[in-house]
Amino acid sequence: MSATLFAAAKHQSQQSLESGKFQNSEQPYQSGLGDLLKISKAYFTADRKSPTPTTEPPLRTITEQELLTDRETPVIYRLGHSSMLIRLDAEYLLIDPVFSDRASPVQWMGPKRFHPVPVALDSLPSIKAVIISHDHYDHLDKASIQALADRVEHFLTPLGVGQYLRDWGIDSSRIKELDWWQQDSIGTLTFTATPAQHFSGRGLMDRDQTLWAGWAIEGRQAKLFFSGDSGYFSGFKEIGERLGPFDLTMIETGAYNRLWSKIHMLPEQSVQAHIDLKGKAMLPIHNSTFDLALHDWHEPLEQAYEISQRRAVKLLTPIMGEPVSILNPAAQTAWWREVLSEDTPQLAME
Repeated sequence: MSATLFAAAKHQSQQSLESGKFQNSEQPYQSGLGDLLKISKAYFTADRKSPTPTTEPPLRTITEQELLTDRETPVIYRLGHSSMLIRLDAEYLLIDPVFSDRASPVQWMGPKRFHPVPVALDSLPSIKAVIISHDHYDHLDKASIQALADRVEHFLTPLGVGQYLRDWGIDSSRIKELDWWQQDSIGTLTFTATPAQHFSGRGLMDRDQTLWAGWAIEGRQAKLFFSGDSGYFSGFKEIGERLGPFDLTMIETGAYNRLWSKIHMLPEQSVQAHIDLKGKAMLPIHNSTFDLALHDWHEPLEQAYEISQRRAVKLLTPIMGEPVSILNPAAQTAWWREVLSEDTPQLAME
């Protein structure tokens, strides 16, 4: 397994020599006291009609037999939030696997998932690679990494994130850390870490000490893009020009607010990012599992649905655990509307 440099150094991530911290390529993100006060006020004054579903969202259970029976058809399963199970070139991949009940450093408090994970860890087949986008708790889950360790061959992370895995017992020989635009090949699959507009840190004292990234995944059967967490920036267009077009994009659409739009896209920006990437079909992620922002739980999918119709974008909105064909995805239903009507019938009529 060898990494190859895809671009000149000027296109790689920037790290301040003075602070030793990674930086965004376009828009610096620094949240000072004034920003924190605005965000705190917004949380206290937000008037949300449906912050979480009171009826459990629909879910399809993924069985062990199903995963072992057909190894040739390229397919994607959404497991929740940004966790994706992908079958490509007869290999299984996991992106940002979070199987814990809460996206939190502790399991007795913090955002609790709206639904179970649609597949049991013991039902998973051998995983060729686990891919991590950055170190936030809703994307890098210690318990999940440790539980998956014996069935995963390789771990791919942005720079610095691999140290968490080593601290949790993963052997260094199975970990590859990549900078933006660096590539790594495993069998017939090529993985490229791509720029993103975000930040990192798991505590109060480790801000931006590890890198954040999106991922382009190219195999014989198809080419995929996973955005990770990102604000909208010109990098999506560059990625599309250099690595696209993509058969399917998995784009962050959730946990957004104009107060922090530099690091999380608004729905109209998510759709534009998909267009910039030259994607054929868009699957909105980073929604419908944890309450991490000030919008209602169903708003990201509803907004993406309406915008994609106006902009002639093929939108994929599977229920959790539903198989999605990568090369020939079927039309999706607005399943969240049914949940909303069961939760609050009056809202469905507005």
